Amino acid sequence: MSLQDKVMTAMKAAMKEKNQTALAALRAVKSEILLAKTASGGSEDLSEEQELKILSKMVKQRKDSAAIFTEQGREDLAQPELDQAEVINQFLPEALSDEEIEKVVVMTIDSIGAEGMKDMGKVMGIVSKELAGQADGKTISNIVKAKLSN
Repeated sequence: MSLQDKVMTAMKAAMKEKNQTALAALRAVKSEILLAKTASGGSEDLSEEQELKILSKMVKQRKDSAAIFTEQGREDLAQPELDQAEVINQFLPEALSDEEIEKVVVMTIDSIGAEGMKDMGKVMGIVSKELAGQADGKTISNIVKAKLSN
């Protein structure tokens, strides 16, 4: 079942439950998928990697918005953003723990023979591609920096 089919099924369920937060989040996902399809110049399906990238971006946007709202003392606006992020998150694979990310980073550093911060870009590229949708880029970056600076 494609992501678009899963989203449509979830939208129908949200409509039946009259869950406006989930419905808004799912409509946003559907919209982003359609935009990505039309931007690629056709009706061909998106790869799983592209779908994960879209979903990760949407979750990150909502969490960033919620952080800004919280900073400004607007909990009334922050909570719906966090709720929508949670709805979108259900379509992403299970996030990895820092320890699991660290194992992948160490294996990558060993396999390409990275030495120092000059190789950070190489390591980040490989690890980010391998852990797409399972780990936040910022977390990966922090772990890579810590390992390469030793």
